[in-house]
Amino acid sequence: MGEVVATIKLMPKSPEIDINKTKEKVERSIPDDAELYKIEEEPIAFGLVALKVMVIVGDAEGGTEKVEENLSNIEEVSNIEVVDIRRLI
Repeated sequence: MGEVVATIKLMPKSPEIDINKTKEKVERSIPDDAELYKIEEEPIAFGLVALKVMVIVGDAEGGTEKVEENLSNIEEVSNIEVVDIRRLI
C-alpha cells in the first residue's frame, strides 16, 4: 500500500480566533495512522485566516475520513474541505 499527501483546508468560525491555539488543537487531532506533514496559513479576507493542513495517510479508500472527522470536531473550525490529494513516490 502506498501513501498520499492530503491537503485539508480548515475555515475558522471567526477572525477573532487565536490561530496558534487552533494549530495546537489540529496537531493533537491527527490520528495515529496519519502523519502531520505541515500546517500553512492562508489569508482569506478581513482578518480571516484559513489553515491548510497537510497529512500523510495510506492510499486506501477512505484514508482521510478519520482525519477529517477529528478536524471537524475542533470547536473553532467552521468547516473543512479536502482540496488536494497527491500520491507519494
